[in-house]
Amino acid sequence: MYCEDKFREVYGREPETSFSPYRIAPLGAHIDHQFGCIHGLALNYGVHMAYGIKQNGIIELQSLNFPKRVQFHVNDVPEEKSGDWGDYLRGVTKELGKKYRLKYGIAGVIRGALPSGGISSSAALTICYLRAVAQANGIELEDNDYIYMSKKAENDYVGVSTGKLDQSCETLCRKGKLLALDCLDDSYENVAPGPDMPDYRIGIFFSGVPRSLANSAYNSRVDECKAAAFALYAYDHGDLDMGLKFKDMYLRMVPEGTFKEYGVRLPHDWQKRARHYYTEMDRVKRGLECWKNGDLAGYGKLVNESGMSSIVNYECGSPELIKLYDILSKLDGVYGCRFSGAGFKGCCMALLDPAKVDMIREVVEKEYLAEFPDMLGKYKAYICETADGVGKAK
Repeated sequence: MYCEDKFREVYGREPETSFSPYRIAPLGAHIDHQFGCIHGLALNYGVHMAYGIKQNGIIELQSLNFPKRVQFHVNDVPEEKSGDWGDYLRGVTKELGKKYRLKYGIAGVIRGALPSGGISSSAALTICYLRAVAQANGIELEDNDYIYMSKKAENDYVGVSTGKLDQSCETLCRKGKLLALDCLDDSYENVAPGPDMPDYRIGIFFSGVPRSLANSAYNSRVDECKAAAFALYAYDHGDLDMGLKFKDMYLRMVPEGTFKEYGVRLPHDWQKRARHYYTEMDRVKRGLECWKNGDLAGYGKLVNESGMSSIVNYECGSPELIKLYDILSKLDGVYGCRFSGAGFKGCCMALLDPAKVDMIREVVEKEYLAEFPDMLGKYKAYICETADGVGKAK
């Protein structure tokens, strides 16, 4: 059932609607929280909401994907999270209320079009909801409102140390173009592909293993990157007492030359996290040139390299995801693939030749389920195209 139909069934009237797309980041894996550079594409699948205004300020929402109804007042958000999907809504309501006066609530139904994991489902949920509450209260949000309010809600209320990749892609992306974003200064451009770029589709291959950043090794990987940055900065400046705080350190502060000189002094795991960061920054740079030149084969090769670095250097990925990557990376018609999202569970994304999509889906399903037969009925594959983000960027 679609959320619009459920809304009509429950409330007996026509709803207002809100939508936020999911996203993939073909290059720029795991470096947004280190203020690196990333590439993004929004998908034509996402989170939908059907809602109506509540004059009494109550938020009353149910999900077609998750149990438990969420209910609270826009001006009385609980200080402590509840540990359910409603925490994203509570957190972003607090952020919206800090900047704008909220009077009206909403009653509605939310539905995610794809399974959760690897496509920024949480950010899509937050942005879709944020747009609805803002509209209900006559608030016209700017792009930065969507990005920073949803990010801050996830960081401070939910407790996940995300960067701004997800929120930026879902706000700023434009159909058919590649978002090139610098997470240090927020500069970006939506880059049209070169004139010789072949047609492509985006494959999303869900392992069947659910994913939650709050329960994964995501935060520990962020801390390892920050620790590497802190140590490298201290080695380079010859002083361990510089008044710097660990929480304020990130690898973008450290030139690659410093890593090449002092990286061997780092603990082995920190070395690998830093190596992934610097090589991924290089892949982003080279990938943009491939995109501008219409070289999808070259771009896809870099995506594959990013996927391997995620496994070897960043050390993420479950056995299921690694198997999907292994199958996809060897298939004819797959330009490039890697884990999508934080990459501990969830899904793989792939850039595909449209003429070979059916063959690719058949082979991947057969080989994956032969290795993981218990994922029958849980493994899913979807073919997507690019879409606009929710914001007003041009």
